[in-house]
Amino acid sequence: MFESLIGLVAIIALFVIISRQQSRIGLIERELGALRSLVLSGAVPPAARPSEQEAAEGKADTAPAAEGKADTAPAAVPAADIAPAAISEPALVQATEAEIPATERVPGPWSTPEATPKTPEAAPAAAAKAAGQSDVETALGTRWAVWVGGIALALGGLFLIRYTIEAGIFGPGVRLTMAAVLGLVLVAGGEFIRRTGFKVPVQGVAGAYIPAILTAAGAFILFGTVYAAHGVYGFIGPALAFTLLGAIGIATIAAALVHGQALAGIGLVGAMVTPVLIASQAPNPWALFGYLAIVLAATGVIARMRDWKALMAAAFFGTGIWTILYMTDAPGANLSTILFIDTVTLAVLAFVWLSSRGGETGPARIFDWPSIVPGLFVAFSALGLSVDPVFAAADDALPGAVLLMAMVAVALYRPLALPLLYAAGLATVVIYLGIIPPTSIGSDFSSGALGVDGVPLVTANALSLRLGIGLGLVFIAAGLWAARTFAASAQIRAASWAAWGVIVPLVILLALWLTFGNLDRDFAYAAVAALLVVVFAAGGEWIARAEEPPLKGGVAVSFVLAGAAVAGLLMLHMAFDSGWTTILLGAAAIVPALATRWRSYPVLGWISVAAVIAVLGRVAFDPTIVGAGFLSTTPVFNWLLPGYGVPALGFGFAAWQLARTTDGRPRLAMEAAAALFALLTLAMLVRHAMHGGVINSDAPTLAEQAIYTLIAIGAGAILIAIDRRSPSSVLRYGSMAVGVVSVAFVAVQHFLVLNPLFTDESTGRIPVFNLLFLAYLLPAAAAGGLALYSRGKRPKWYSAMLALVAALLAFGYATLSVRRLFKGEFIGLWSGLGQLETYTYSALWLVIGVVLLTAGVWLKSQVLRIASAGLIAVAVLKVFLFDMSELEGVLRALSFIGLGAVLIGIGLFYQRLLTRAAKEKG
Repeated sequence: MFESLIGLVAIIALFVIISRQQSRIGLIERELGALRSLVLSGAVPPAARPSEQEAAEGKADTAPAAEGKADTAPAAVPAADIAPAAISEPALVQATEAEIPATERVPGPWSTPEATPKTPEAAPAAAAKAAGQSDVETALGTRWAVWVGGIALALGGLFLIRYTIEAGIFGPGVRLTMAAVLGLVLVAGGEFIRRTGFKVPVQGVAGAYIPAILTAAGAFILFGTVYAAHGVYGFIGPALAFTLLGAIGIATIAAALVHGQALAGIGLVGAMVTPVLIASQAPNPWALFGYLAIVLAATGVIARMRDWKALMAAAFFGTGIWTILYMTDAPGANLSTILFIDTVTLAVLAFVWLSSRGGETGPARIFDWPSIVPGLFVAFSALGLSVDPVFAAADDALPGAVLLMAMVAVALYRPLALPLLYAAGLATVVIYLGIIPPTSIGSDFSSGALGVDGVPLVTANALSLRLGIGLGLVFIAAGLWAARTFAASAQIRAASWAAWGVIVPLVILLALWLTFGNLDRDFAYAAVAALLVVVFAAGGEWIARAEEPPLKGGVAVSFVLAGAAVAGLLMLHMAFDSGWTTILLGAAAIVPALATRWRSYPVLGWISVAAVIAVLGRVAFDPTIVGAGFLSTTPVFNWLLPGYGVPALGFGFAAWQLARTTDGRPRLAMEAAAALFALLTLAMLVRHAMHGGVINSDAPTLAEQAIYTLIAIGAGAILIAIDRRSPSSVLRYGSMAVGVVSVAFVAVQHFLVLNPLFTDESTGRIPVFNLLFLAYLLPAAAAGGLALYSRGKRPKWYSAMLALVAALLAFGYATLSVRRLFKGEFIGLWSGLGQLETYTYSALWLVIGVVLLTAGVWLKSQVLRIASAGLIAVAVLKVFLFDMSELEGVLRALSFIGLGAVLIGIGLFYQRLLTRAAKEKG
């Protein structure tokens, strides 16, 4: 506790000092800005410019008689003499790089080269001089020479120490002293060159900034000297070595204010590596993290002054790595130090790095990318405190939750710290998904819950329940308030807050219900879910009123209302059994559709579509609605009727309502869903009745399939009729899709898979009203009727397809009826063919061909005429190829006589048609 108080007092003192230094630096910057504006505006006479002085002296020599002008000269001279003295003070001119004019700025090392503006008089001479030098010469003589020289200086110092060791010239103390002196000389030399007015002499070589390179080489030598004094010779103890290395690192970072960001990076790396270099027999975590806090705060101040984002991110990264490494030693880790360094990290982010600057919170900047780093590491710390068994056993989940709340608070206080919201939300979701009791993946979801390999991720106890409630309330309040605040100015930021404001509470509610609640029925959790529905719905309206223009229903409003819909779904699952949940969920699709009468939010229609998807998921998981064991065998009046019928009615009403309000794609989706569930209702009731109350049989019959085909054809006709009254692309293409599916079922099921010729299924004992009547004649009539009804209302290919299918079904019925007449109830192919039966087929096919030809002429249907020609061609081939070899006696003769008569009759018929057509044209 004493160490905690000391650390708290130290960090408070540190931030007080930082704030005072920032105030002083701001005052200096304002004064320099005023001086700069005076110089650039020309208020101070430019006596310091030699060219203008010479011009003035020349004018004085050529015009000595101008007494009036001479009188004014003495008044201007003192001002000219005073102004340069006032602005040439090195401490002021070199105090801040940001205030140096563009023509006088000295770029730091590794910075982007900037073209140096030249006066009109100096431009031709400089251009001529630059043209006479090659690029290779410039690179070798300026940049590379300086870089290699700096490296050589640093290595030379080390080699000098090595030489003295090998030669035995000096003792260890003298050698280390010489190295330290060399490092200090290099640092002092760099500062001397900078203060004496050093400028890069050649354009484009700003990376060869000699003062910075000398300073970096000196810092490198000083780092090595202190480490050798401790680690090699043992002249100094761990505490002093630690202090010296840290001081060198921080001083190097501070020197970057005048030497550039790269030098700050060198100092930061040295400062972060210092704890690794210094070993201690009794490590003190407070010393480590107190040191890291000072380094982080100092780096934050310097990075903030120069807006060095990469440096700030690197400082956060180094601190975070040390925190995570310390937490891996879980049994010996000190919770206070972890909370201390995480608090310092958030404080530096909020009060130093993201301190108020103009234009930062505008729509151009959604978030500050360096804040991603502290967000990840602090969230990982909170996650570790909640998930790790050692920390969880010590009830450290409470400090972890406090860290998550602090992250949300910082994100609220500094809008650019938006990554903290994402990190806190993701960590909270992971934590509460981890408390769900484990079960195997293959088990029934209703008998258990989620988990990994039978091992719980997080201990579920009363504390996790209370923390879940607290975190949920924090995210709701912060999410709705921030979403309303940014709704008009920053839509992406508002949407982010709205999304996490609903995702986290819903995940927590789901996890707590699965962990502590009753999975069959739990009215307490259902009441909480209902409360969330009300809160989210009211929150969406509250946010929408702050939009610009108001009530447009933007992304943030959509997220919140979608959260209300998900909460409603959870409420139904918690309060009702599976049957009532499906029914009520289908009916609930009406609610958002009705809401479009008052609010035209685009998301409302899509919420109705989401209800469709949820109902589809439920019926796919359990087609019986209430479970096979609870489904009665009573035809029609069972759970299937409301389980499929009520959603069909609800979706239909929602489509009707949306058509009168928003009328967009959701309306089309709801129309399709209503049609689909209407078909499913009839199909499931038929299957239930045909199989004696069992709907999951794997052996469908031809009678059942015939009913499905009739339902599909009837649905196609209904969709066409509805489309005629209320045109809709969904109804148009849906009706054609149903027709195509019906044709596919007929081709595959009626003629191939379930054909009694191949299955030898019983066709029934009744002569006419039997299986063939149901499976072939009725679908033929239905397809023919739909073909007639769709003519002129649908494409020609659609009507032609249905007409052809109707003809094939009629042909199948007639042929199979002849087979049944000769073979009885079972008509399988393996029972053989008789001669009279063979002849009957020929006669029948010829008669059907004539009937089709007559119908085609009467209905002016080319498809029927072509079908007639095809069937007669098949009959001709059968007579010549099959009847000639199989029939004998009078049957063979009658077969050919009948064929000839029919063909001659058809020829006469076509001749009369052609003659009549010619007379009508004439």
